Amino acid sequence: MSMPGPLEVVVILLVVLLLFGAKRLPEIGRALGEGIREFKKSLKEGSEENPQEKK
Repeated sequence: MSMPGPLEVVVILLVVLLLFGAKRLPEIGRALGEGIREFKKSLKEGSEENPQEKK
């Protein structure tokens, strides 16, 4: 399976815009960013607590 080309990315973005609307997209992006930050933070904290388990 290959990566989508530029035309496919544009079509996907247009479909997302139509489904969620322009008002909801910043909220969705913000929530997604916060989720990613929390995930990375928990991974970092977990690796700091258990340095011996990195085998």
